[in-house]
Amino acid sequence: MSSIVKIGIIGAGAIGNAHMGAFQKLEGAKVAAITDTFLPHAEQRAQEHNIPLVHPSPQALLEDPDIDAVVIAVPNKFHAPLAIEALRQGKHVLLEKPMSINSETAREIVAAKEQSGKILMMAHQMRWEGLSRALKGEIEEGKLGRIYNAKAGWIRKKGIPGWGSWFTRMDESGGGPLIDIGVHMLDLTLYMMGNPKPVSVFGTTYAEFGPKKTGIGSWGTPNWEGYYDVEDLATALIKFDNGATLSLEVSWAAHAAGLSEDPFIYLMGTDAGASIVGSTGKTVTHENNIIIESSLAPLEGDARQLMSEHFVACIREGKEPIATALSGYTNNRILDAIYESSKTGNEVKLNWD
Repeated sequence: MSSIVKIGIIGAGAIGNAHMGAFQKLEGAKVAAITDTFLPHAEQRAQEHNIPLVHPSPQALLEDPDIDAVVIAVPNKFHAPLAIEALRQGKHVLLEKPMSINSETAREIVAAKEQSGKILMMAHQMRWEGLSRALKGEIEEGKLGRIYNAKAGWIRKKGIPGWGSWFTRMDESGGGPLIDIGVHMLDLTLYMMGNPKPVSVFGTTYAEFGPKKTGIGSWGTPNWEGYYDVEDLATALIKFDNGATLSLEVSWAAHAAGLSEDPFIYLMGTDAGASIVGSTGKTVTHENNIIIESSLAPLEGDARQLMSEHFVACIREGKEPIATALSGYTNNRILDAIYESSKTGNEVKLNWD
C-alpha cells in the first residue's frame, strides 16, 4: 500500500456524498474512484469532488488493484454481497449501517472478514459526535460506576422516508425505523454500556401510518406505485448477560404528543447517570442525599471526519476499529429478535454458542 490510502466509494447518494467530503479532507487518504448504479450520478459526484475515476460497476471498482479500501453506501440489501466481495478482493471496508438486512447474512460478512484479514468497520458516526465522546470519557473514567439500565430511542412524528421505495420494503431494507434509525441508538447505547452480550429480547412493532400513506417525511423519493410492508414504530426490552437492561423505542411516524423528536439515550449507573438528548448532554448524581445535575460539554471535532481518520488509522496500523464487525452482527441479532418477538408475541432467547 502506498503512503496514501486510496478509497473507492460505492454509492453516490447523500450518505456516499458525506463520506466523500470527509475523506477528501484527510491528508493520508484520497477518494480515487466512485461508482453508482446510476452512472450519471457518480459522474456528477466525481466532478464535484475531483474524483479521477468513475467505474462502470461495483464489481469493476472492487477489482481495481489500485483501490485499498471501499466505502459501501448503498441500499441495505446490497450491503452483504458487496462487503463480502470487497473482502474477497482484498479491500478494507467501511460499511454503512445496518450491517445487513438480517443476522444470517451479517454472519456471512463476519466470516468473510475473518478469512480476509482485512479491516471491516461499521460507519456509526454517532459514536464520534462530541457529546458521545465526552460521555464515553466519563464512563471510561468510572464516573457512572456499573451501568445497569438504559433507555434509548428516536421518535419521529412524521418522517416516513421514500414511501414505496426500498426504504419501505422489507425484502430490500430489512425493516422500518427499527433497522433505519433504531440501529444508531442501539449501537450507541451498547457502546456506552461496554458492549454487554444480549441474552433475551421482547419487542413489538406497529404499522399504523405507512399502510395508509400518512406520516410521510421529506427524506427519499416516494414511489406511489410501490408498497409498504415494514413497521413505523417499534418498542423493545433487551436483557444482557451482566443483568443490565435496555428499553428501546423508535418511530418514523407517531402521535407522540409532548415528546421531542431528538434522538435520546439515558444511562443509569450505580454511581451516576447521564443523558444525551439531541445536542444536550447532562450528568446526575447524589451527594449528601442531594441530587446534583451538571451539563456535559461536547468535545470538538467533526464526527464523520474523525470516523474517517480512525478508519484510515486502523488500516495503517492493522488495529481493530472501535465499531467492529462483531458490533454490527450483534446489532443485527437484536433487530432480528425484536422482529421475531413481535411476530410470535414471545420473548426471544439469544444463543451465542
